[in-house]
Order: sequence, then C-alpha cells, then structure tokens
Amino acid sequence: PFDAKTVLFVPDKTDVFVEGEIRATKGDMVTVETVTKKTVTVKKDNTYQVNPPKFSLCDDMANLTYLHDASVLHNMRERYNHKLIYTYSGLFCVVINPYARLPIYKNEVVALYRSRRRMDIPPHLFAIADEAYRNMLEDRDNQSILITGESGAGKTENTKKVIAYFATVAALGEVRDGGGFGGKKATLEDQVVQTNPVLEAFGNAKTNRNNNSSRFGKFIRIHFGGKGKLAGADIETYLLEKSRVISQMPGERCYHVFYQLVSGAFPQYTEKLLLVNDAREYKYISQGDVTIAGVDDREEMRFTDEAFDILGFSNDEKMQVYRLVSGICHYGNMKFKERGEQAECDGMEAAEKVGHLFSVPSADMTKALLKPRVKVGNDFVVKGQTAEQCFYSVGALSKSIYNRLFIWLQGRLNETLATELKREYFIGVLDIAGFEIFELNSFEQLCINYTNEKLQQYFNHHMFVLEQEVYYREGIFWEFIDFGMDLQATINLIEKPLGIMSILEEECMFPKATDMTFKAKLNNNHAGKSSIFQTPKVGHKVKYTSDFAIKHYAATVNYNVAHWLEKNKDPINESVVEVLQKSTSSLMSDMFKDYVGSNSQNGEGKKPKKGKAKKSAAFQTVSALHREQLNKLMFTLKNTFPHFVRCIIPNETKSAFVIDSPLVMHQLTCNGVLEGIRICRKGYPNRMPYHEFRHRYQILAPQVVAGGFVENKEATKKILEAIELESARFAMGSTMVFFKSAVVGYLEDLRDDILSRVMKNVQARARGVIHRMRLERMLEQREARQILQRNVRKWLKLRTWEWWKLYVKIKPLLQGFRTEEELRAKEAELNELRERYLEEENLRKALERKCTALEQQSNDIQNQMHAVRDAGIVKSKGNKVSALTCL
Repeated sequence: PFDAKTVLFVPDKTDVFVEGEIRATKGDMVTVETVTKKTVTVKKDNTYQVNPPKFSLCDDMANLTYLHDASVLHNMRERYNHKLIYTYSGLFCVVINPYARLPIYKNEVVALYRSRRRMDIPPHLFAIADEAYRNMLEDRDNQSILITGESGAGKTENTKKVIAYFATVAALGEVRDGGGFGGKKATLEDQVVQTNPVLEAFGNAKTNRNNNSSRFGKFIRIHFGGKGKLAGADIETYLLEKSRVISQMPGERCYHVFYQLVSGAFPQYTEKLLLVNDAREYKYISQGDVTIAGVDDREEMRFTDEAFDILGFSNDEKMQVYRLVSGICHYGNMKFKERGEQAECDGMEAAEKVGHLFSVPSADMTKALLKPRVKVGNDFVVKGQTAEQCFYSVGALSKSIYNRLFIWLQGRLNETLATELKREYFIGVLDIAGFEIFELNSFEQLCINYTNEKLQQYFNHHMFVLEQEVYYREGIFWEFIDFGMDLQATINLIEKPLGIMSILEEECMFPKATDMTFKAKLNNNHAGKSSIFQTPKVGHKVKYTSDFAIKHYAATVNYNVAHWLEKNKDPINESVVEVLQKSTSSLMSDMFKDYVGSNSQNGEGKKPKKGKAKKSAAFQTVSALHREQLNKLMFTLKNTFPHFVRCIIPNETKSAFVIDSPLVMHQLTCNGVLEGIRICRKGYPNRMPYHEFRHRYQILAPQVVAGGFVENKEATKKILEAIELESARFAMGSTMVFFKSAVVGYLEDLRDDILSRVMKNVQARARGVIHRMRLERMLEQREARQILQRNVRKWLKLRTWEWWKLYVKIKPLLQGFRTEEELRAKEAELNELRERYLEEENLRKALERKCTALEQQSNDIQNQMHAVRDAGIVKSKGNKVSALTCL
C-alpha cells in the first residue's frame, strides 16, 4: 500500500530522479531503496514527495498535489512509456516525439475531439487545435498555434496534423478546378494539406537528429469565413538553409527533392532531366548519406508529383521546376583546371547539361564563369578567374537558384490557395527550425537560435509577464514572481546596435574586412563585458575550433565565424546572372528578372516583388533581411491569441519510446515548462467577464438574482457565495472574476448537474406525453382486436349450427334455380325484342315506299313547271317579232 511518509523521489545519475522507499533515517540523512534495487543515502533536502496513486498518468501536471521537477519528469516518463505522448502543462501542451506512427490521428479521433471541452477528453494536439478554432469563432479574434522545440522534437509532424484537423472540421467540400491553373480537380482543403509534401520535398532534409528536419521556418495562416469555413490560406517562409544545397555534414543529406528525382520513380523524367538513378554520381548531394532508413524516395517522388497536380501545377511548370533542380546536380559536377592564372573548364559535358536544363547557351554561361565582367570605376573590364574562384562561383549560383526557386514555389502555392471567398479571421500555425547545437555552429545556427530566443521570450512574456500585469490592472492583490526567464540580454547582444549582427553588417560594408577583423571587433565590444558573451571552452574531443560562445535559454553554444561575411553578403557572379535572365525558361528568367547586382548596391536574397524591379540602392544583408522578417512575424503573433505546443526530443538515437531522462529534463527546464506550471498553480489561469459569468452560471443560484436589477459584479459575488466556493480559489477584479486551476471545471460540473436535473424533468414530461400517446394507440388497437375476436367467435359458433349447414348445402341449389329463371326471363326478353324489331322493320319498309311515291310526285310537278316555262318563253318571242314588224 502507498505510504506518503515513506515513498519519495531521490536524485539519480541515469534517470535524474527515481522513486524509492525509506529504509532508515539518521539526522538529516535518509537511506532509500530505489525501484532499481539500489540503496542510496541522501540529504532530506534533496528528496521530493511522491503523488498519491490516483495521480498516476495525470493528464494535466498542474493538478499534481506535489509539483516539482521530480514529479513532472516522472509523470511524463510514465505517460510516454504507456505511449501517451501528449500531456497538458497548465495552459499549454507538451508532446514527446514517439519516433513511431501511432493510430491517434484518424478521422474517428478528429470527430472525438471536435467541439469538446479540453478537460473532458485525454490530452491531444487536436484539443489545442479545436480550442483555437472555437476561440476564433466565439471571441471573433485571430489565433495562433506556436509549435516549438529543439530540432528533431516533432514540430513539423505536429504542424501537419494541425493543418489536417482544420482542413477536416472547416471543409468547404467544393471542388476547385486545379486552383485555376490546370491540373487535377481538388477541394480547397485538399490543396491546403497537399502543400506539405511540396514544402517538405524542397525544404526538409535528413540531419543527424531528425530524418525529416525542416531547414526553413514557415508560418501558415489558414483563413476562415464568418461561419468558420475555410476561405483560403497563405504561407510565409523564413531563412532557408541554402548552404545545404552544396554541402552536408557526415550522416546528413541535401534536400529530399534531389534524391527523389534520381530515384527513378518516373523514367520519362529521368531521361528528360539527363539524370542517372544514383545520387552518388552528383557531388553536391553525395557528401553525406544518400538514403534514409525506412524511407522510399521513389514513393516520396510520386507523392510530391501528385501534390503538384492537386495544387494545380501544369506539366510545363513541373518540368521547369525539375529541370532547375536537376541542373543544380549537374552544376556541382563541373570541373575546372588552371592554365597559368586563368581557369578553364575540364570537360564540357556537365556544362552542356546545365545549359540545356537552364535553357541558356552553355558557351555564354561558361564564359561568364571563367571571365566575368566587373565594374571598375565607371568602366567594365573582364577579369580572369582561378579554378577555386570558379568553384565558389558555381556554388554561390547553385544556392541562389535554389533559394529563388523556393521563394517562387511559396508564391505559387499562395496563388493556388487564394480564393475569392470573404476572409474574416485566421489561425496561424508556426513551424520554425528548433534550437540547434552542432559540433560546428555557424552563421545559420546563430540566425535559427536568435529566432528561437525571440519566440521563447514571447512565450515567457505572454505566459508570465502579461499574466501578472493583468492581475495588477484588475486590482487583484498579487506578489510579483520572478521566474528568472528574462531573455532580453541575449537578444540585445545579437540585435541591438553594436550587437553581433550590427557589427557583422558593418564589416560587410568594408571591402578589406575579413572574418578575423569581425572576430576582433566582437571581442573588443563584448569580451569580458557580459555574462552572455563568453569565451568558448575547449575540450580534448572537439573537432572544430570556436571563436565565441553565447549563453542561450537552452544552452551555451560555441560559434565559428569562418565565412560569416561571405554568407551574410551572399555575393554571386553577376555575369552569369545576366545570362540566366535571358534564359528561354520562363521560370528561370522570372526568378532573376528583379535581380540588381552589387553595382547597384543591392544584395542577394530579397524576395522579388511581382512586376516591379528593385530600384532601391540600400544594401541589405541576409542578417538584416532575417531581422526584418522576424520583426514582422513577431508583430503578427502579438496581434493574435497564442496557443503553445512544446515539443520534446526523447533521445538522440531516434529510437521509438526510449526516453533519455537528462535530455528531457534539460528541455523541460529550458522551455519554461516547469515555470509555466508553477504560475498556473499560483496564479489564476481562468478568467471571465462578469456578464459572461452571470449569463452562464446564474443557473447555479437563480434565487439570489431573481428579482429586480442586480449589477453583474454583485450578482457574480452572490452566486459564488451561494455555492460556498472558498475565497482562496477565486479573485474578483474590476471587470472580471479570476479562478484558480480546476475551479472552472468544478463550476462546469455543478452546472452540468443542474442542467442534467432540468433535462431529466424535461425528459420525464416528454416521456409522459409519449407514453400517453402510446397508451391511446394501444387502446384503439385493443378495441379493434376485441371486435375481431368477437366476430371470429360468432363465426366459429355459427359454423357448427345445423341450420347453417343446411343453408350451406341448399345455397348452391338455389343458385342453379335462379340461373334457370334468369335464362327464361332473358329468353322472353329476347322474344319481345325480336317482335319489336320486326314491327320496326315493317314500319321502315312502309315509310320507304311512301317516300318513293312522294319523290315521284315531286319529279312530275317539276317536269310540268319546266313545260309551262318553255311555253311562256316562246310566246314572248312571238310578241317581240310582231312589234318589230309593225315598226
């Protein structure tokens, strides 16, 4: 049996904390036998109480009776071992990457979590998504879901699940004709979901910590109409890791699409793209691994190609995209050799393939590579290049082409996802590269870690500072709690004037500046002046040198400044760009049509504006562009209501359901999980305006506000007094009432009980009406049955009556007699009719004779009349002749 006085947690080197039972006590020391059968002696101050068994596998760690590092880690570890990867932590959700596919994202699960209260169902990402969706509709306010964590923690997969959830619950169901660009017919929700395979193919890669690591950040805004139906979407991308296009560390890969194209999934593509089905034949994509365990690149290529079709890409658009990616593969195979101080191509096969795929003359391209035109003063001169310079130029161009292709894809996806439907609100889902610590940390890692630093500060600000500011504003007594999570010092070191990025941008303006002058300026301005900027610690097993270290929220990271100036300026061969601008490929020429070179003082990397060339003379570096994009993102986030999902990486070996306790504990501490739980327990996580509280919970005590006008605040107070809620569990501010954790759940239970009684009364009345109607029908049916039964009984009795038997026997005879009578009557009737016929026939004949006589008489009269008339005519003529004779 459980005994709270003898069971406790003690520190452990392997598991951080383990459960054990006290065997002996001596002063301040206790001897404990752990569950691993070890006996240890520790100070009482280093032990922690264990929660009662009823809190085993607790859904929300804020509800734990004993809340400390050991209980939190133990609860999450136990849940993870039971394949429960989601756990609530106060107001946000923590998820541990299972490194396995779980059947918890099916449509049945979506239906289970739709429109359900978070406390009524087990923890899940869908509960967070549904809460954001309902808040958007009820509060008429934009929402955001920030899915953050270290690289490999599962942010991308959870982002896909959130998007799929919204596409399901807010589906329009209307088929679109390829988004207006041709391709397969699909619904808007299908197209929103199908952006993931395309973005993953072109923006994700295998790293040593994650087989599907996002090497860029994305903020997906899903727009909704006033009734909560999908109304479109748009995507913003941030900081694609361009260097991965031409170089990868051992054990890693380039972007997935390169390996998909050489997988041989579509032989017709392989032939047109001049490829062979072996990634090792291409230098740029074979510096690390070329395969991923458990991933079939042929199948992934089919998914990507189908996604293009659903998103409305035409076959010509797809082929142009594939041609550029394949051209980069061949670009990396170009070889150069020295002839004196001038480089020349060592074979033209690769160059000719690149020219064909880029739709440019290979001779013009190689000439621009070997002898570019550069501006000296007001004149242009041709400058010969060394082989090393040519290799560098090809690499820079490959990175630039891929980066611009990625930006074009983002814009093209946004065109497909745009609709004419009215947009009322949006839910933004942020998936950005997690905090990174590698053996070699360069400029890219600083940008990524700087971004995570800003997001962590936003999290802290929202969860801690703003929370306490609300208490002060509402006039609630609250003692300020310092959780020690102020990250502003680190952010200032990076972004403020004379900070790391400011010094880097300043050095980029000086032609003679080098990485070493940049390092010297950093040390002059910050070494020994800040605890955040540190000298790197050198170990015996370190492969790469480090130039400085920064104390981030997650860890102290060593950085190497090699090539920082070049990466920040990101220069490319402008003579080759002029060739690419004349490409017969509409995609290639469109990608570079707005490029303005260093001669016009404009750097590489800024997104082209549609239909308008860049005329700005302002020099913008990669770091400046990234800060601009990040500030825009933070502004957007600050105008939404955020929901936080903290992703945790369980181990470094990508093993399913294997947990590395020290690694998890480090992330729980650095990600603010423990601090979030503490403020949730000490503070008032739930609040409600007085009018809303009265409207919803007046049913708990209707008698206290029944008559006359009662102010909402006073009504709230009376309701809380009536239900006898402890004063320590709530606080009344100037405009709203605040509750401790789990109080709202208690109020909801009370409300549900009352509503349940009301509904039972309604159901009872309804059942009474139904039963009475049923009884009436039953009575009518019984009466009908009785009538039938009575007639049947009479029939049975009649059937055995002797007179009836006689009647039955006589009845056929009577029928025969009646037939003879009928025949005689018919025969008499027939005779009568025959006689009448004969009489009629005689009468007819007599009439015919009479008619004939009359006709003869009529003819005689007519003949007489003709004779008289003829005699009169002759007499008249004789008179006329006599008269003429007399004349």
